[in-house]
Amino acid sequence: FVKMVHNGIEYADMQLIAEAYDLLRNAAGYQPQQIAEIFRTWNEGRLDSYLIQITAEVLAHTDAETGKPFVDIVLDQAEQKGTGRWTVQDALDLGVPVNGIAEAVFARSLSGHADLRGAARQLAGPTPGTQVSDQFPDLVEQALYASKLVSYAQGWNMIAAGSAEYNWGIDLAAMATIWRGGCIIRAKFLDRIRTAYETSPTLTTLLADPDFAKEIGDAQDAWREVVATAVRIGVPVPGFSAALAYYDALRARRLPAALIQGLRDYFGAHTYHRTDREGAFHTLWAEDGSEVSR
Repeated sequence: FVKMVHNGIEYADMQLIAEAYDLLRNAAGYQPQQIAEIFRTWNEGRLDSYLIQITAEVLAHTDAETGKPFVDIVLDQAEQKGTGRWTVQDALDLGVPVNGIAEAVFARSLSGHADLRGAARQLAGPTPGTQVSDQFPDLVEQALYASKLVSYAQGWNMIAAGSAEYNWGIDLAAMATIWRGGCIIRAKFLDRIRTAYETSPTLTTLLADPDFAKEIGDAQDAWREVVATAVRIGVPVPGFSAALAYYDALRARRLPAALIQGLRDYFGAHTYHRTDREGAFHTLWAEDGSEVSR
């Protein structure tokens, strides 16, 4: 189970890295060799990780036969072994939101549907002309870091839920230490995740850890600008967008789920709970609109 969720986070991690590359290339106009250098710089800071390291190597590689950047001669259809999909399926069963991982799985699935993509290739897109500043790579770094934190937080939440559901007693701090040793997602901030759970063993979400909360708060303006820029120019960023939506949903004082529950009560008499008193209630929508307790 833990390895499965590790691989789910890995899916999200790679999707976010791919989106960062896509933005740097198609929004900012950098070439793969230049982007490789940006990733090498990022790997010297808080994004230090195995995947960031090898991303630089892949982007810097030149195809011997054609002399083109290696990334340009690889078919843009990402395959998968199934562990990301299993993670999402189990998360649904546990009732744990892992939309960052789910979007990464769906992005791979979409990439493989050549027929759908071919049929839609001529659909209208935005009018060209959006410009980005020289600081755009820094904005992307902040968006990437914040989105990665969300993906890791979702993975840890899922493992905590599985541990509680099946009485496994998983040590969330120790898990970070194990993953730091040699797994694909080994990243520098796993040490800080371990510290966060050692300091607060009952931590509800990594995003509530004071240090991580400050970092993600500091990054949010850049994060929002990157997502908005991607939307304006038509670069798909499902990972960045899903992570930001999750962050905003968590911090919202009220969610529109209240309306959803009202609709469920209207068409299916599924009842609802009130904010001002205990119990389940149903409104007699087809009659006089009065409320009854159930």
